[in-house]
Amino acid sequence: MSTCLINPQRGKGEPQLPPTGVLAVNPSDASSFAALAKERLLKKFFLFNAQLYSNQNLFLAGPAVGAPMAVLCLEKLIALGARRIVVCGWCGSLSVDLRVGDLFLPTAGLSEEGVSRHYPAVDGCPDDATLRLSLGEALKRHDYRAQSGPIWTTDAVYRETREKVAWYGGQGIMAVDMEYTALRAVAAFRQVNLVAVMMVSDELFHPEWAPQFQHKKFRADSQRLLATLCAILSTGETS
Repeated sequence: MSTCLINPQRGKGEPQLPPTGVLAVNPSDASSFAALAKERLLKKFFLFNAQLYSNQNLFLAGPAVGAPMAVLCLEKLIALGARRIVVCGWCGSLSVDLRVGDLFLPTAGLSEEGVSRHYPAVDGCPDDATLRLSLGEALKRHDYRAQSGPIWTTDAVYRETREKVAWYGGQGIMAVDMEYTALRAVAAFRQVNLVAVMMVSDELFHPEWAPQFQHKKFRADSQRLLATLCAILSTGETS
């Protein structure tokens, strides 16, 4: 394997993170970090242009929109000790069965981002299905119901054409986002567990785009989901 010039590492004075935590990619969710940190007794640490909070059993990091920034954050979190990462984000729906406000847990991804190709596939990757299933069961206990299936990850939001939406949707791909396949590639390469929980923010299968992410109720629901994930992981419901 080729030797990289720059490698993620824990620097002097940087925290040792607990194994389990949340990477929340959306800036609007990050506005609730301070309140969650106070509630969960999390201490704030430096994480370049993102935020990082942690205690002995939970870390909370973000925002990190788009595959390159999300991967930078994830690589650093892994270097600091993260081993079971739950990504909290949004996705667009390609399926009439997946509507705004629904939860989606990706099981596989089609990559149209530019990061994952730089991470070679490795044998013996951790089984994320176990964590995904236990997280799904924990969400049920908190009155959430999540669907699962493949996702399409792209860097080019403004090139999500009607033709692609129709074609990928017809192939059984249910949603689209900007980070998942890149994060999954890093997790596999670094031999850590990673799953994602996404709230549907917009519907692309209509003749015209139908976004809802600017609505106050949607953003409040998204922040409520983030708080629920922190509660689930803090209490060890997925162990």
